[in-house]
Amino acid sequence: MNALINYTLHLADNSLILGQRNSEWCGHGPVLEQDIAITNISLDLIGQARNFYQYASSLINQRGKPLNNPASEDSLAYLRTEREFKNCLLTEQPNGDWGQTVLRQFFFSQYQYLLFQQLQNSKDEQIAAIAVKSLKEVSYHLRWSSEWVIRLGDGTEESHRRTLKAIDELWMYSGELFQPASYELLILNEGIASDLDLLKPKWEEKVKEIFSEANLPVPENVFIQTGGKEGRHTEQLGYILAELQFMQRTYPGNEW
Repeated sequence: MNALINYTLHLADNSLILGQRNSEWCGHGPVLEQDIAITNISLDLIGQARNFYQYASSLINQRGKPLNNPASEDSLAYLRTEREFKNCLLTEQPNGDWGQTVLRQFFFSQYQYLLFQQLQNSKDEQIAAIAVKSLKEVSYHLRWSSEWVIRLGDGTEESHRRTLKAIDELWMYSGELFQPASYELLILNEGIASDLDLLKPKWEEKVKEIFSEANLPVPENVFIQTGGKEGRHTEQLGYILAELQFMQRTYPGNEW
């Protein structure tokens, strides 16, 4: 039960934190159409997070949470500390410029697309149902972000330079997506979690394809940063949670 709860929280935290990051662009996008696009992607991700948090809270309450203080999607999003969050480090990285934001989204969307393709066949019916529901949204996120990576990488000298800088900033966090946490391994053989070893080569193949079209190099021999899945985060997560959780901590009892 604990492993399933942690895995569900991991899936929720990834979507919530990246959704919160992307929402910082609302009203600041380069053009109105793309401002709306990145905001809608944020809403999609936060909607996914809500579904996973609702399921996680039901599992926690079944386990024996006191009835006078049951877990809820609100408590899981707003009242946990940094060390309790299990999102990958990639999702909490700063937006930077537009190039860094879309590259981060591309890396994550390609991973999430492959992940949900597997999870729609999960032995856990609730996780499978959320994956099926989310897959159409993620397909759009992937198409949108990959088109922007090509547009910027194969665009002007300035856009190409900024995209190279974004790769330098983000590539070191991409490998963690495919490093299974302890709780993932515990439920992998039960047919609940995704087999990340099967996802990694497909992810790399797609990234190489898009980078080739964008005239971008694929980094080699980069040290991979890990720890987010087990609650060890960069300082960036603290800043995100300070803003995300402010209202709930100031006015306890608010609901989503």
